[in-house]
Amino acid sequence: MSATVSSAALSAPTADGVSVGVPHVEAGGVPGAGRVLPTRAELAAVLPWPGLRRGSTVAVRGSVSLLFALLSEATANGSWATVVGLPGINLVAAAEAGVSLERLAVVPRPGSDPAGVIAALLDGVDLVVVGGTGQVLEADARRLSARARNRGSVLLPFGRWPGAEVQLRCSGARWRGLGNGHGHLRERDVTVSAEGRGAASKPRSCRLLLPSRDGSLAAVEERPAARAHLRAVAG
Repeated sequence: MSATVSSAALSAPTADGVSVGVPHVEAGGVPGAGRVLPTRAELAAVLPWPGLRRGSTVAVRGSVSLLFALLSEATANGSWATVVGLPGINLVAAAEAGVSLERLAVVPRPGSDPAGVIAALLDGVDLVVVGGTGQVLEADARRLSARARNRGSVLLPFGRWPGAEVQLRCSGARWRGLGNGHGHLRERDVTVSAEGRGAASKPRSCRLLLPSRDGSLAAVEERPAARAHLRAVAG
């Protein structure tokens, strides 16, 4: 297994030379049980919890920018994250999105036993992103979600994942910035939708700039004309 880490070696060595930080274990033996890791307020609006609940599995479909946005607030507030099986990940874009690279480990190619590598990382890392989900057997995917629940980590598969509690998708993307055949693409207007089971069974959605002009996430501001139209309709 090859692994690159964006910071100095973390604590607590695990399988195959990967080192991870060990989260605080609370009463009952489950790290951070019942707690949530912070997310941007704009994303909390579509999640069933006020952040990323420890022990949950949240699948992200089709948008690396959305993945970075989910990691940014948690890593900025002291949580460790790792990305497994995404060899082409752009760390510059991650930093522009607000991800703290000092708290991000990258395992581009987990080798012949990806489920074993992911399981080892779930034992000690707060957020574990999994790429190449098609290479993980359905039975292994369910066991890994169960392990995340037991360890109090957040599992973030990038793609389809059986049994995910929440699935986040981006749709209706429109780039802004181009004028009459000239200009630069500066920001992307998307609709982020969430669906799932349990607390996430009620679908939710919101419009966001992902990325915004500075590379991070921002809410879409309603234009004055649109607000006036809404007031007129309501009246």
